[in-house]
Amino acid sequence: MKKLLAIALFCSLLWACSPYALVNSETYNNADLADYHTFRIVSPADGHLPPGMEMVTYYNIAAAIREQMLERGFTEDSASPLLINIGLTVHREIETEPAMPPGYVPYAGPYYNGFYPYFMYPRMSYWQNYYSNAQVITGMYKEGVLTMDMVNIRTMTPLYSASVATIVDNGQGRFRNLAGIAEAVQTLFSRFPVPLEARYQRR
Repeated sequence: MKKLLAIALFCSLLWACSPYALVNSETYNNADLADYHTFRIVSPADGHLPPGMEMVTYYNIAAAIREQMLERGFTEDSASPLLINIGLTVHREIETEPAMPPGYVPYAGPYYNGFYPYFMYPRMSYWQNYYSNAQVITGMYKEGVLTMDMVNIRTMTPLYSASVATIVDNGQGRFRNLAGIAEAVQTLFSRFPVPLEARYQRR
């Protein structure tokens, strides 16, 4: 019994010291994501990699997102209306600001002086002024915030957004490895409105 308590305490300490934190999780337009059965992940052909991100990091993030979606019963389809867009922010402090300040149109997507996430697919294409009351993460520490938008790309309608810190190793200043990114993305999906299928749920 003492051994079990010690193991439980050790596990809880590890969880408490996790380098990954869910920063936000929000559904837009009363979207029911369970109505969507397919998805596609943004690719470099849709835009540009965020500054500092290499292809191997993109592939690792995409693979982790793909796994989470497949385990929730979605099917990957290049013609899917559900686009998963990826953004990255690296800054020192936590703060939020309007996602699209009225009257301000960025010239290269929503990357405002390094504070907002730099999205692979230009966020301004679907994030219109009427979402100006929504809050987005403008920075968290210097460790890196990964933001994921889900968009109905046919109607340019935002459906869901979530952010997780930190996918950059604070000590090394590099992106985390495949296992670390997978754990961060698992945290990113921790409040996703469509649950894991029963066979994938960790007990």
